[in-house]
This record gives sequence, structure tokens and C-alpha cells, in this order.
Amino acid sequence: MKHVARKRFGQNFLTDKFVLDNIIDAIGPHSGETMVEIGPGLAAMTALLVQRLDHMHVVELDRDLVTRLEKQFPREKLTIHSGDALKFDFGQIPVPAGRKLRVVGNLPYNISSPLLFHLAEFAHLIEDQHFMLQKEVVERMVAEPGSKVYGRLSVMLQWRYDMSLLFIVPPTAFDPPPQVESAIVRMIPTRNQLPCDALTLEAVVLKAFSQRRKVIRNCLAGMFTEAQLIQAGVDPTDRPEAVGLAQYVALANLLKPV
Repeated sequence: MKHVARKRFGQNFLTDKFVLDNIIDAIGPHSGETMVEIGPGLAAMTALLVQRLDHMHVVELDRDLVTRLEKQFPREKLTIHSGDALKFDFGQIPVPAGRKLRVVGNLPYNISSPLLFHLAEFAHLIEDQHFMLQKEVVERMVAEPGSKVYGRLSVMLQWRYDMSLLFIVPPTAFDPPPQVESAIVRMIPTRNQLPCDALTLEAVVLKAFSQRRKVIRNCLAGMFTEAQLIQAGVDPTDRPEAVGLAQYVALANLLKPV
């Protein structure tokens, strides 16, 4: 029976075989790896991944789709975690000693940012992440200082990951077609993360970008003096989007040294 996409779950199912093959090639799954897919949906990507993996995990919220997956794949090939990826403990997935988890998925656009921040908590356990997201979101993720779309998402994710936009996916590749273009992003936890307290950095960045049209001196008034901004390498007359990751980290370390 045909599954009708549900708006409340942000469901748009990838159906284009050419795009699917390109995604699998970008991921490059190999036997012996531990991989989890978020939101497998109708299993178009899952079916291709399990051909190259000994076993894989999926996290699916839609109970009807969980039932379909249980019928489609044997347990020795697929472990299904029925639940909300926003609340899922990715640390519970068993990984062989010395190895890390690989994460993939066509993420629901309505929860993409909160889900990325949730996954960031497990970055130390993860080898890499390959996601399909709204192109606009990926552009924000990889944006450099000075870009109009550089912001909180850019800073917080770039602190934890090295990221690249791999290719664009048109709406016609989905059923039903979304109203926007999509993009594939590769996220690799950085090996040279700048030392910093995560909550302090988040607080600084959140305050800075809450009034992004103002100069950084005014945005962070009450949190830093002008002298402290200069000490961190920040021009007090710059706008928040002109300030780089290293400078935001330096500001956070003035508040809470690590």
C-alpha cells in the first residue's frame, strides 16, 4: 500500500535513482563500518546502503514506516530504533573498539537545525555525517565571515566540524516535490577544535546575532567592554557577521577560560 507523505513529519521521499547513486558514492559505505540513518522513510537510500554494509541502524519516528521497514529488512541486516531523532541517544549504538559512528540521512527540513545541534553533542563519537538538507540551511552552515548568511549556525557548527556542500538536489528528485532546492553536506568532526566552553560560546554567539544589524560593540554591550573586544581581536565597529570563529572563541574564553 502506498505511503502518503505526512506534513507533520516533514516527509519528502527521495526517488531519483541518479541522485541516490551520487549520494551513496559520496558516503562511500564499506563492510565493517557502523552506520545509522536518520529518517529512512521508504528506504530508498537504506536499501542501497545495506548492500554494502554488514549491518546498519535507522532511527524512524513514523510508526507506519517502522512497520514497513520491519517487513522489508531482516533483523540481522537492520536494527530499527523507533522514536524521535531529536531525543535519540546516538551514544547507545554499539561501535567496535577504535571505530566511530557514521551518520547519514535526508533530514526533515522542519527540524534540521535543532537536530544538527543535538547531533553536535555526540561529535566526539562520530566519524562523519552526510545529510540532505534544504540548500539554504547548508549555505548557512558553510558560510564564511562577511557573508549575509553567516550566523549562529555557521559559528557553532564550524567550531565542531569541517563542512562542505557537495552538490545540489532539485525538487523534482522527491515525491512530493518540496518548494525548495536541497543540498548534500559532508560534516567531519574537526581534529583541531579550538578549546572553549560550549555553553559560553553559545551564549556569546546568540547575543551577538540577536541584533545582527548593529555593530558588535552594541550587540555585546553589558557582556564585554570595548577593550575586551579589541583584546579578542574583534573590531568593535564590525557587524556580527564580520567576526570569525576564532574571535568568538576568544571572547568566550574571556568570560570562562578553559
